Parts: sequence; C-alpha cells; structure tokens
Amino acid sequence: MNYLLKCGLALVLFTGLAACSAQEEKPKTSAEDVRLTAEDQVYVGFVLDTLKDERWYKDKELFEEAAESKGAHVKTLAANGNDDVQLKQAELLIEEGVDVLVVVPHDAAFSAAIVDMAHKAGVKVISYDRLITNSEVDYYISFDNVKVGELQASEVVKQASNGNFAYIGGAESDNNAVLFRQGAMNVLKPLIDKGSVKLIHDQYTDGWDPITAEQNMKTALAKNGNNVDAVIAANDGTAGGVINSLSSVGLAGRIPVSGQDAELEGVRRVVKGTQTMTVYKPITLLAEQAADMAVKVGSGEDVAADQSVHNGKIDVPSLLLEPVAVTKENVRDTVIKDGYLTEKDVYQ
Repeated sequence: MNYLLKCGLALVLFTGLAACSAQEEKPKTSAEDVRLTAEDQVYVGFVLDTLKDERWYKDKELFEEAAESKGAHVKTLAANGNDDVQLKQAELLIEEGVDVLVVVPHDAAFSAAIVDMAHKAGVKVISYDRLITNSEVDYYISFDNVKVGELQASEVVKQASNGNFAYIGGAESDNNAVLFRQGAMNVLKPLIDKGSVKLIHDQYTDGWDPITAEQNMKTALAKNGNNVDAVIAANDGTAGGVINSLSSVGLAGRIPVSGQDAELEGVRRVVKGTQTMTVYKPITLLAEQAADMAVKVGSGEDVAADQSVHNGKIDVPSLLLEPVAVTKENVRDTVIKDGYLTEKDVYQ
C-alpha cells in the first residue's frame, strides 16, 4: 500500500497515538545495505501483550530500532494483558495497511483470531517469543523454551538433588509457560520416579503476577509445614513473589529458587544469593532477527526457517535461539559482558 495513504489512515484511526513520517531515500551502498523509499517502505505492526514488565520495554526499543535501521516504519501497541484490546489493536493496524504483523500474544489460543483476521486481509503474522497456537501463523521466532525449563531445573538440582520441590509456573494461557514446565519436568521426572524428589506443589500463576505467585508459594508452605527444599519459579517476577514468601518463614537464601528473563532485580537477587539462577535470553539478538524477518516478510519475501514447532494445528516455520543459564559465578561473563545490564546497576 502507498505509504502516504497508510499515514493518512493511521492519523484518522490513531489520532494522538503515533505520527507517520516518510524517510528520504538513501544511497544504495551495497546489496546488504539497501534502504527502501517512502513509496514502498515496509510498514510493521508490533502488537505486544504488555509493557508492564521491564523485559518488554527492552524488546520494544530493540525491535523498533532494528526494523527502522532497515528502512521500515514500525508502530507498536500494547494491550496490557487484555485479549479483546489486543485483538482490536491488531484489527486497527490491519485497517491502517500494515504489511506484516509481529505479535506477542497474551493468550496463545485466543490470538488465533488475530491470525485469521490478518490472513483475510492478506497480511502475514510472525509470532514473537510466544507461540500463537491452533492457527496457521506464518512464522515463529523465540528461544528454545523447553531448554529454558531444563536449565532452570538443572541449576536447582545442582543445589538440592532430593527433597520436597515446588513448581511455581507462569500463566497457563501463555504457551511458553507450558514449555518451561515441560523442560523442567524433563529433568525432574527421573528424580521423582526414583523417589529422591517429591513434587509437593505444582501450580501455574495467573497473569504471571508476582503477588499471585507469592500467595501460591504461601499455600505450598502452609500445606507442607514449611518443609520445602527447592522451588522452580518460571520467571524472575514469579521468583520475586516466591522469595517474598520464603522470607516470611526464614527460608530466603537457604533453599534454591530458579528464575528467568535476567531482569535487573532478578540478577541482583542472584548476586545476593536469594535466587539461585536466572535465564538470559539475549533479546538483542531476538529483536534483530525478528526485525530482519519482519522486513523480509513485509516485502513479500519468503524466509528460510530450518526448524518447525507444532502449534496444535500446523508445523510453524520457526527460528529458535539458545538461552543461557546465569548464576552468581557467570554474571559478568553473560549479561554484563553483553551490555544487557551494567556492573554498576547489578552490584550497586
């Protein structure tokens, strides 16, 4: 669609939300450094579940920067956990004339409606970080989320190879949370089967809410007389809630607790010793790869994907990146070395 027409329609539909700006054509210096003209500039809609969490602000900024460096125009909208709002945002972006939608779904199954709606308008959809299930979504880019769960459980088991374990998961509506648990159980099940580990609590956390995770952990403690030897928490937010609960009974720092996302507070807890590990998923790489994919797809190019993930309906062409376990011993060699966090922030 003509970019100027897109801008005009965008101003009608999103007055005050964003302004479109045409970019001047730049010299084509090489085949790898081609900038699109305003006339055929790729228009990317980035639909986020939420901006309430620190992690997603980073994704937003990195993705926008990477896509715009390739000559694309990006509009980002966040639904803050509301499925109906996310669906409406996708609808409005499609009506504006986006060439491709990149979606971080709030609810993996509900978001299939976004894919159906986009395809009816001839717009392809990339599922970013979280897989949209039971749909014909065009591409999926994320990390190996089963491996994330395996890393979480493996690091915890290094600290406590037997005893009473609790699993505090993420939101069951998020397919990643299901995959994290699957990976953790790949490690724990052999130990459970031989009787060295007893899974005394196994619960997902609605909305990934740390307060809910704290209450879930209080339940686990109460029903087991505070006799808990290890906790696998699905991300740093839930880990924070778990650790608050453990603090109330004097167990914080005395038993291993996993996390994920390498959020600043999570990494600080790892350094302090109240959290055993977190999982670093280099989102700079994720955002850059996703931006490259979006620009190619929006330009009508096919994207080669050497992996696929079944989403309940089809095998989705996928690009899966490698996650990294972060412990007190390798903080400087991972998140700080990469510039993801600064030494000053972590060791303040």
